[in-house]
Amino acid sequence: MAIIIAFSPLKYPSMHIKTSTGQIGRRSIQVSCRSSNKWTVQENLLKETSRSQTSDNHDGFNSTKFSQLVNDVKYALRTERNGNRLDNLALVDALQRMGIEHHFQEEIDSILQKEYEESTCFVKYQNPYDVSLSFRLLRQEGYHVPADVFTKFKNNDDGTFGVNLSQDVGGLIGLYEAAQLGVEGEHILDELANFSGEHLNARLTNNDSCGQARLIKETLKYPYHKSLASCKAKSFISNFKGINGWGRSTLQELANIDYSITKEIHQHELAQVSRWWRSLGLAEELKLLRDQPLKWYTWPMAVLTDPRMSQQRIELAKCITFVYVIDDIFDLYGTVEELTLFSHAVNRWELSAMMDLPEYMWSSYRALYDTINDIGDNIYKIYGQNPTQNLRNTWASLCNAFLKEAKWFASGVIPTADEYLKNGLVSSGAHAVLVHLFYLLGLGVSSISLEDIQAISASAAMILRLWDDLGTAKDENQEGTDGSYIECYINENKDASLELAREHVIKLIEDEWKQLNKEHLCLISRSSRSFSKASLNSARMVPLMYNYDDNQYLPILQEYIKSML
Repeated sequence: MAIIIAFSPLKYPSMHIKTSTGQIGRRSIQVSCRSSNKWTVQENLLKETSRSQTSDNHDGFNSTKFSQLVNDVKYALRTERNGNRLDNLALVDALQRMGIEHHFQEEIDSILQKEYEESTCFVKYQNPYDVSLSFRLLRQEGYHVPADVFTKFKNNDDGTFGVNLSQDVGGLIGLYEAAQLGVEGEHILDELANFSGEHLNARLTNNDSCGQARLIKETLKYPYHKSLASCKAKSFISNFKGINGWGRSTLQELANIDYSITKEIHQHELAQVSRWWRSLGLAEELKLLRDQPLKWYTWPMAVLTDPRMSQQRIELAKCITFVYVIDDIFDLYGTVEELTLFSHAVNRWELSAMMDLPEYMWSSYRALYDTINDIGDNIYKIYGQNPTQNLRNTWASLCNAFLKEAKWFASGVIPTADEYLKNGLVSSGAHAVLVHLFYLLGLGVSSISLEDIQAISASAAMILRLWDDLGTAKDENQEGTDGSYIECYINENKDASLELAREHVIKLIEDEWKQLNKEHLCLISRSSRSFSKASLNSARMVPLMYNYDDNQYLPILQEYIKSML
């Protein structure tokens, strides 16, 4: 079998995976995870996953059949079956939920542009689900549809949403999903979320055995806009019933083939990242470092879902690796004096600065220096602009933020909640990673500037920082000292209990999602679309990475990795 993925919208080289006997599918990729860590996805997970691939008929991949399926769907998108525009919207929604929309972006853009231009559609649509579907699809693609399209569902007498809506489960689910795309000040969407959420919960309470109970629970716990589509794709594909009698077998077959191809691409990329990590030798030299290339690769795998972005995922995984490595050095190894030297060296960004460091820091500093310079050089070769200066500045900022935290904790100082959070946006590592992504996507030579992405990056970083600090578990069972926003908040608000502090953090996360939605709408030009969607995906990934169970395991993340690898 030969899988050829051409990067037509990108300048990174195409990826070629060739096997004659399903070799990649059957190979067991060895990824070491220390047994002392609470990171629960072990090497045998990948072994089991790799073995399971033998049951998939990758060797029987038929490119002609695949092309025919794609063409069939394109034809359906270009025509309004039975003159029904809503069928096309439902098809767009299905393609996005299955994770195969990248094959049809031109057709999807055309449909949604027409839908937006003919805004009278919201007058014609009387069904709450239809209005919600159109609203959600348009906002997801950056069209600022006014929220007052939902006013028609309010009672004229008292301005509340009609009781008759409470009997329409499909409509309630649609309304609840649409409300997740609200921005600050859109009170009608807040009301809509509360109304639909209350009535959906009531349906569960009154009849937990109803046929739609599973869907209701899933919607309330993991609304589509705030969840990774790739995390839900397999289930959606399996349960897809078609659209008014059309498309079930076509879309399921196409999605399953694409799903299998993408899994092999991910396995290939993980193998590359793992080999690169082993070649650095840092895990052998610094025994307390987290040794988790699988976890590090999972971030870019979730954030960049287009299979064609293979090289970007690999390079981004390297950046994420060093966020974890440097965090461990600051948390588990260095004294304040040693960490100050390390921060100064990163700010200087010179090889000679390495000689001022303790010997145990040499290899980590050199590996960071070489890796980031190599990434900058590769971007220059592809796009004609060398961003290394801006890349190195992000690492200086990250180390400076880590150092500030180290000094706080070493001196016993508890900063104000605002001081902690301002610094925490940088120490989360999200800003550093997203700046690298900005250049890896070629935006350094576009009309978009780094300043244009500051707000959306800050929102993603805020959500990551606050989720991390919810304190559901001590990450990795490490022995280092970490502060948290909750600790700072309780110190400032002496009457606040831990439960109240956690509720406050959850409210902050909800508010930050509104800000993230706003910035997404502001940054959705064709050239910046991939970055904006990646920023949203980074926020969607956070709950999977930090949602520990009572045993400090990450079962949802484990299931996600099983499904993607």
